[in-house]
Amino acid sequence: MKILVTGGAGYIGSHTVVELAKAGYSPIIVDDLRCSQEIMLSGLKSILGKKIDHYAIDAASQDLEKVFIDHPDLGGAIHFAAYKAVGESVQQPIKYYENNILATSNLLKLMLKYEVAHYVFSSSCTVYGQPDILPVTETTERKPAQSPYGRTKQICEDLVFDLMQGGAKLAPVLLRYFNPIGAHESAAIGELAIGVPNNLVPFVTQTAAGLREKLTVFGDDYNTPDGSCIRDYIHVTDLARAHVAALEYLQKGGKIQVFNAGTGQGSSVLEILRTFERVNNIKLNYEIGPRRSGDIEKIWANCDLIEKELGWKAQLGLEEALKSAWQWQQTLNAQY
Repeated sequence: MKILVTGGAGYIGSHTVVELAKAGYSPIIVDDLRCSQEIMLSGLKSILGKKIDHYAIDAASQDLEKVFIDHPDLGGAIHFAAYKAVGESVQQPIKYYENNILATSNLLKLMLKYEVAHYVFSSSCTVYGQPDILPVTETTERKPAQSPYGRTKQICEDLVFDLMQGGAKLAPVLLRYFNPIGAHESAAIGELAIGVPNNLVPFVTQTAAGLREKLTVFGDDYNTPDGSCIRDYIHVTDLARAHVAALEYLQKGGKIQVFNAGTGQGSSVLEILRTFERVNNIKLNYEIGPRRSGDIEKIWANCDLIEKELGWKAQLGLEEALKSAWQWQQTLNAQY
């Protein structure tokens, strides 16, 4: 079965392409590489032993229709294509509203036109804002998002809910996932930070590699055990498998639309740094800086529903994720 994967050359998208192929699907990548590079496509070829169909087009453009015309037998779509940096979204909100919402509406419009029902959306725990009670469940109230990025995810979710309310022939799953880290076990694909990293772990690995003098921990005065922000860090391979499980759930007639995808455990920023140092035997140069606009204090998931309905549970831990992230950085060092 052919599955369209927008943003399939990106971080989570590329790992999901691997898991789709392993599960017997034929992924078709749509990615204009504005947030990625050819190394990800060559990495996929190395892992899978074959080239994956790739359309170098913008998911928000009219060109996306070509994929539906070329592949009238599409069995579903997994939608990753979006800008995703919290800090950048605070500085450039128009960029995020234009791209993230338009790409989503464009894809959904074409899916309805060509009667492709199965849809897995890359949502985010940012839709919960700063929750009052932890861990968050799928029924936790969505508070105002703390960043334009989070608001675009809320709006894209609302678009799906509105379509369903209006009777659209769509079978969606919205995966609200938490903080992906790590890389494929082959070290052939991983998180590719173009320019200054927006996420913690690429900054960690680039600092460890000597590409950056030091990294900054944004705040140590939060109401957490060590003062740094707490997140639910999930290995990207586990997260990729969740997308495949969601697709299989829809093919079996599953009806629940929203699932958390995390580990169910929170880890602080400082805990990530110390674990990275320990498992890779590397000393990091870091400093404590001021809080960053758009960050929430702490959040982690309750994952009971996704385990019950999809049979999915995170299997890989922090140590494996941070070891693989360092191995991926070494691949990049050798490449560049």
